Amino acid sequence: MSFMEKLFGSKKKGEVPSPQEAIQKLREVQEMLTKKSEFLEKKVDHELQTAKKAGTKNKRVALAALKRKKRYEKQLQQIDGTLSTIEFQTEALENASTNTEVLKVMKVSGQALKGAHQNLDVDQVHDIMDDLAEQHEVANEISEAISAPVGFGQDYDEDELMGELEELEQEEIDSQLLNIEEPGTLPSVPSASVPAASAKAQADDDELAELNAWAAA
Repeated sequence: MSFMEKLFGSKKKGEVPSPQEAIQKLREVQEMLTKKSEFLEKKVDHELQTAKKAGTKNKRVALAALKRKKRYEKQLQQIDGTLSTIEFQTEALENASTNTEVLKVMKVSGQALKGAHQNLDVDQVHDIMDDLAEQHEVANEISEAISAPVGFGQDYDEDELMGELEELEQEEIDSQLLNIEEPGTLPSVPSASVPAASAKAQADDDELAELNAWAAA
């Protein structure tokens, strides 16, 4: 009979305990062996004290105590080995249980993902994305058409309007030049100081002089 059969007892053929059941049983045995180990350690200490107390005065009692101490120590070694095996087995079962749960979740998520993609096709997705891009272009063209100004004045050529504006500006300049005397016919500046009759008149003369110089350039 194997260690696991001794631990869990006989089961029907083909019936396997769950990882949780196995871990629980192992922990119960581990707790029991730990208590037994503590009890044996006390027995070893007791026999050691008995041997020391008897000493050479009572060799028979001392030797008997040491023999019992050796037996207890051997049992302790066996228990320590069993506890190590149980600890290793518990860790293996815990890892197996965790892996089992992870695999279950991954299997379910895989099935869900497969179901989500069941009615989808890569070519269909590309077609949909192409349609979306085309519709975006149409929407942009519609927006530009709506935002373009409409109404009176749109039938005129912009270059023609700019030419007319330049002609108007040139006519304005020519009109100003006709109202200005030629530079050679300007009256001479009097040598005497100009009366402070009109500072505004002096400013006007200065502006006319500047305009004259600009026109002659």
